[in-house]
Amino acid sequence: MLQKKTVDDLQVKGKKVLVRCDFNVPLQDGVITDENRITAVLPTIEKLHKDGAKLILCSHMGKPKGEPKPELSLAPVAKRLSELLGQEVIFAKDDNVVGENAKNAVANMKDGDIVLLENTRYRKEETKNEESFSKELASLADIFVNDAFGTSHRAHCSTVGVTQFVSESAVGYLMQKEIEFLGNAVNHPEHPFVAILGGSKVSDKINVINHLLDKVDTLIIGGGMAYTFAVAKGGRVGESLLELDKVEYAKEMMEKAVAKNVNLLLPVDTVVTREFKNDTEYQTVPTGEIPDGWMGLDIGEKTRKMFAEAIRDAKTVVWNGPMGVFEFENFAKGTKAVAQAMADIQATTIIGGGDSAAAVNQLGYGDKMTHISTGGGASLEFLEGKELPGVAAVQDR
Repeated sequence: MLQKKTVDDLQVKGKKVLVRCDFNVPLQDGVITDENRITAVLPTIEKLHKDGAKLILCSHMGKPKGEPKPELSLAPVAKRLSELLGQEVIFAKDDNVVGENAKNAVANMKDGDIVLLENTRYRKEETKNEESFSKELASLADIFVNDAFGTSHRAHCSTVGVTQFVSESAVGYLMQKEIEFLGNAVNHPEHPFVAILGGSKVSDKINVINHLLDKVDTLIIGGGMAYTFAVAKGGRVGESLLELDKVEYAKEMMEKAVAKNVNLLLPVDTVVTREFKNDTEYQTVPTGEIPDGWMGLDIGEKTRKMFAEAIRDAKTVVWNGPMGVFEFENFAKGTKAVAQAMADIQATTIIGGGDSAAAVNQLGYGDKMTHISTGGGASLEFLEGKELPGVAAVQDR
């Protein structure tokens, strides 16, 4: 049960509401190529709009490193939002974010009006969570709503600092959904609970592996991380990705799995190639017997079947990180097999943002999952059992 205030707890009619969104969308020549992050926050915007709030939206875009970069302006987002909402979203084009344009636009707002501020990271204070900029943002509004899960693991002015200078704060619908799905999946899962971790590095997921071994019935490890575990078991991995300094840690985790009676599944066969590209010769070999000069780019057929069987009996599945180089069609079979297995079961299936979300959507399984997280880094920290600063800063109910 969510302990934080939500938009449903607010009385917003006639009040100025600052909403932190995650409009960090990919742009190509000024055109938005994927608008998932914009559509994800529409329910919150529409609810506050319907209730008569004066809406001030803010977000970062890319990494302008504290200076105005025209190619990272939120102007294209204002245009697209206007189309999606069917009303003008006034773009306050101030390089200092809270400038004359923003102040004038906000001063002239009527109930239901919507203003979008410029990229919050145009200000170097933003990422340092400096009080001066937090106060400027708060000076525009009566109430603050955080609906940017993807950045809630960062303590910035627009996610954390601003909450200290407004009378009321709450989470939006997207944040609420993320907290409930990810939080429940990890803390109150329906068993059997299977977690699948992939991606390239063990070091990125050290705390996640450790935390999940206390919670899951089965832990599946694939992707580049698996080669460090293969070496920990005494295998050879050729030119595959390997973190030698994490081999001891991998051994510890295998021992912990035994002690906790967790079924730890590692690849038994691997698709290997000599070159890191799609159109190249490849073969399948046992995972611990990869010849010199060859590198693993995907899990093999036996492993795909083994992983799919483990997923088949689950009631809760959380997946973070692809099984191979899914961007190359020849090495996407493992990632596809996991997505297919999850799509085929009656269970709570959660994708933890980042590359796994991209893979699932790209392979066409997005609509078959219970929940796809909008935040890669944020969902990883959630899976580590950490409290996210952007969530913690919001008022409790």
